[in-house]
Amino acid sequence: MRKAKVAVIGAPMDLGAGRRGVDMGPSAVRVASLNARLESLGYEVEDHGNIEVVQPESVARKDARARYLQEIAKSCSRLAKMVEKAMGLGHFPLVLGGDHSIAAGTIAGVAKHLKREKKKLGVIWIDAHADMNTPATSPSGNVHGMPLAATVGMGPKELTHIGGYAPKVKAKNVVLIGLRDVDEAERENVKKSGVKAFTMREVDELGLRSVMAHAIGTALDGTDGIHLSFDMDSVDPDDAPGVGTPVRGGLTYREAHLAMEILNDAGALVSMEIVEVNPVLDTANRTALLAVELAASAMGKKILS
Repeated sequence: MRKAKVAVIGAPMDLGAGRRGVDMGPSAVRVASLNARLESLGYEVEDHGNIEVVQPESVARKDARARYLQEIAKSCSRLAKMVEKAMGLGHFPLVLGGDHSIAAGTIAGVAKHLKREKKKLGVIWIDAHADMNTPATSPSGNVHGMPLAATVGMGPKELTHIGGYAPKVKAKNVVLIGLRDVDEAERENVKKSGVKAFTMREVDELGLRSVMAHAIGTALDGTDGIHLSFDMDSVDPDDAPGVGTPVRGGLTYREAHLAMEILNDAGALVSMEIVEVNPVLDTANRTALLAVELAASAMGKKILS
């Protein structure tokens, strides 16, 4: 990865969230000197700007079970095409959210590129929430709680079939890490889907090193690379206050960095996204600054080299 070109793509989506402000996340991360930090690691960075996303005020909520679904799906389709094109040029896509609904687009683009090359994708999803609701199980109707379900083929066709097929990833190659807030009906979706899930209790009991080793092995079992989907609310709000749905008891500052460093050591990352940075709720851009630090660790920053 060290010699690669990184394609930075912003996805200023806040249609899928219950609280406004994450549409400013890509700008906050850029202001925190993401591009300069990656260039200092030896990468050539090409910033593709932001995909088009409509403002919530300009459209009507048509379905309370999956609010703004059509508009989210259209933006995710645009994102998928940009990601697929970047990968076709041999670039590493780094997508900046926006709420987590954008993952349906990012993963669709990565998976379609790999499918064309007769390759398969694994996913490591680091998040306080499972994001495995469907319109039938979601208590809020917020689509940012549905993208992982869509990735493994569960939920509305508008999300599951971005790019024309489903599932994008086999559930047995998907690993959830850091869970500590899962909706009642969503628990059954997680269990029946076949994804591997590590709650924060398991992180505490097993240790993050062991969890990451298991996660990487699972995501790479019969696949050709890993997509990392990192929700900033996976980190404890003491270190990442600027997120829309903070939950106490998350990963510590060092645990988050360790996870990124172990992933880099594995040499298997083919794409990455960082989501749910909300500058409206942040303090002095702390959460965006941490997002940049974590991206740097995932992309090869070392303490002594």
